[in-house]
Amino acid sequence: MISLVKLVIFLGLFQACLGGRRLTALVQQPPLVLTYHKGALLQGNLPINIVWYGQFLPSQRSIVNDFLASLDSHNQETSPAVSSWWKITEEYLVKAGKPGAATVLLGKQVLDEKYSLGKSIQRTQIGDLAAKAATPNSITLVLTSKDVVVDGFCMSSCGLHGSAPMAKGLKEKFAYIWVGNSETQCPGRCAWPFHQPLYGPQTPPLVAPNGDVGVDGMIINIASLLAGTVTNPFGNGYFQGPATAPLEAASACPGIYGKNAYPGYAGDLLVDSSTGASYNANGINGRKYLLPALWNPVTSACSTLM
Repeated sequence: MISLVKLVIFLGLFQACLGGRRLTALVQQPPLVLTYHKGALLQGNLPINIVWYGQFLPSQRSIVNDFLASLDSHNQETSPAVSSWWKITEEYLVKAGKPGAATVLLGKQVLDEKYSLGKSIQRTQIGDLAAKAATPNSITLVLTSKDVVVDGFCMSSCGLHGSAPMAKGLKEKFAYIWVGNSETQCPGRCAWPFHQPLYGPQTPPLVAPNGDVGVDGMIINIASLLAGTVTNPFGNGYFQGPATAPLEAASACPGIYGKNAYPGYAGDLLVDSSTGASYNANGINGRKYLLPALWNPVTSACSTLM
């Protein structure tokens, strides 16, 4: 029998932070309620501008671009659809008395393939990178390649979201997200369940739906942080806990991708018969993705497509 001390240590390790998401704790937690703090929420047409920092293959950029385009319900997809997953975020608008759509559009893209800030960057520089593509009423997505080391990457998070002034001296802000490619640095922390977890049950990893463990892992974190950005863009939207370390739409549902999920098991998922890849959402151009559960403000529970 496991001693109480060993169990406590194991639980602490298993709850290691995963940036926009965390692995599930073994102890059943009481129901969460994400409080609305009366701040701004993002809605209407939301261009997503991308800064590609470092070396990305065209095929990798295509995986990300197709995912973002799949969030728009005007693009028809086979059920279960990526756009249906995204619709959950609009329930936050309804709950806040601001009914409407949050329609994601592909914006401009900036390629920084020559590593303008080097291959080792600080978190404080993420905002500077994001500013290269910032436009009013948009979200800037900064993606760093597998050979770029970002302060705190893997150690404390797989990504983050924040905001910065559109220009010096202006009150208007833009929201931004950063996600790193963890393929070689920490796949066990930031690309689970496509890699064995760093801690916890060592179950076999799932086959990545687009054949790229690093980028398919990035999609999970992009999705998590995008949901958090729309529902809590400036730190006074929907969240639970301290504003400096909030539980948000996706991070409130750690490690859950389908029904019957538990630590080390992502849940009951669809499996592609030709590739063996696991997924829970269909995107455009025949793409398949694995997306995290989102806390649903209507049901006060974690919702998945499966």
